Amino acid sequence: MPVFESAEIGHQIDKASYKREEPQLREALLGAQYELLRQARAAVVVLVNGVPGAGKGETVNLFNEWMDPRHIRTEAFGPAGSDGRPDMWRFWQVLPPKGHIGILFGSWYTDPLTDHVVGHDKHDRFLHRLERIRQFEQMLVSEGVVLLKLWFHLSKKAAKARFKLLESDPKTAWRVTTQEWNHLKQHDQWVVASEEALRKTSTGDAPWRVIEGADPAYRSLTAGRLLLDALNASIKASLKAKSAVPERVTTATPAALSAPALDGLSLLAAQVYGRHLSRKRYEDQLELLQGRLNGLSRRLETQQRSLVLVFEGMDAAGKGSTLRRVTQSLDARHYRVVPVAAPNENERAQPYLWRFWRYIPHQGHMTLFDRSWYGRVLVERVEGFCTEAAWMRAYGEINEFEEQLSEAGAVVVKFWLAITPEEQLRRFEERKNTAHKQYKITEDDWRNRAKWPLYAQAVGDMIDRTSTRTAPWHVIASDDKLWSRIEVLRTLCERLEAALN
Repeated sequence: MPVFESAEIGHQIDKASYKREEPQLREALLGAQYELLRQARAAVVVLVNGVPGAGKGETVNLFNEWMDPRHIRTEAFGPAGSDGRPDMWRFWQVLPPKGHIGILFGSWYTDPLTDHVVGHDKHDRFLHRLERIRQFEQMLVSEGVVLLKLWFHLSKKAAKARFKLLESDPKTAWRVTTQEWNHLKQHDQWVVASEEALRKTSTGDAPWRVIEGADPAYRSLTAGRLLLDALNASIKASLKAKSAVPERVTTATPAALSAPALDGLSLLAAQVYGRHLSRKRYEDQLELLQGRLNGLSRRLETQQRSLVLVFEGMDAAGKGSTLRRVTQSLDARHYRVVPVAAPNENERAQPYLWRFWRYIPHQGHMTLFDRSWYGRVLVERVEGFCTEAAWMRAYGEINEFEEQLSEAGAVVVKFWLAITPEEQLRRFEERKNTAHKQYKITEDDWRNRAKWPLYAQAVGDMIDRTSTRTAPWHVIASDDKLWSRIEVLRTLCERLEAALN
């Protein structure tokens, strides 16, 4: 059966039935909304899509009327802009926190469908975008978001009749524009593309609900019941999760994902740590490379590119001091440094990658991350701050995230600053015994050091699974800070030159 066949039957509800059920539905929705807010363990995202004239706007207004709009974030989206950020960036900005409801009027489906129907995207590109959406929605569900995907449908005949009815009344004529009539001319193409989109993206965790939009009473009550079901499902799942999962995972040593090498040599142990640079040689090369980097940074905007720079490494590996040598080369108006620590309360109320999507730069600008989204597969994995399932799926989510950045024009450069356990101990002792450096050493640093083998194993798995053609890892042996800083600057310049030329 075609996807929309059941939505063209001609469903109707009489006025008496509507007046009887509507107050009960409103009461139930408001009660479920407040329970969702009280628990604050899940968010509900409602996607509102469909053909023009099918009642999408009226339904969104009803939802805000029937519930407390203070805890609902309603966002309407037009065509995507061209500021150099990935298409999905704007949707990440409006995801509701746990306990709240987000209504997206014109969602991440609108641009792929429009671009395909009008001929901007070929079929292969259309399917690629749908698969990316499917993966995105699966990530949201895995992070505890309940997705309610509503598609409001009208047959071509019903849509034409509705437009004429709206135009006949001066109070509603403004709602029918040339755009609606043009859309009606392509109704058949829209139906074909929309049916394929719904089939490709309707999953067990995030199914599409198709609603016939001809009769306002039927449409309103159907949409309201579906929203109530989604709220109740979210509440039920939250209660079950609360009783089943402890706040901190207490599993023992996490299993390695990569088989150990026959010679026992790991990726970090294989680095050459004895390279050294004299102070004079360092200062000469530093000046040259910083000038080279400054010139390259000024070309980002003219070529509609941006830079996302990631610094990771063991404690005391020299991330902060190296980052400072990079920023000395840059115009402070065009970059931002984001130090990443444990997530705060607001960040824990969102899907994991949300706090990093907020800082994605637009074209001509740069974001430098002092630690990054890799915390999920490093510290959260080793310390048991997330489940094994969460950090296992994070590799794919991170690769997808970085691929979207690259496709949007960002140059993604990732550094792992590697040091030996012996050099780390020497730096720890120096910090402990030097008054102006004591703030740099904490009890957590010593505790993490005791888990060096587990972190080394996690680093090996991370690099093996997330070093891609578009966003490769650069492992820099950093026992000698002078050599390491120069190597980072040289590598960064080379990556930018390759991208900009």
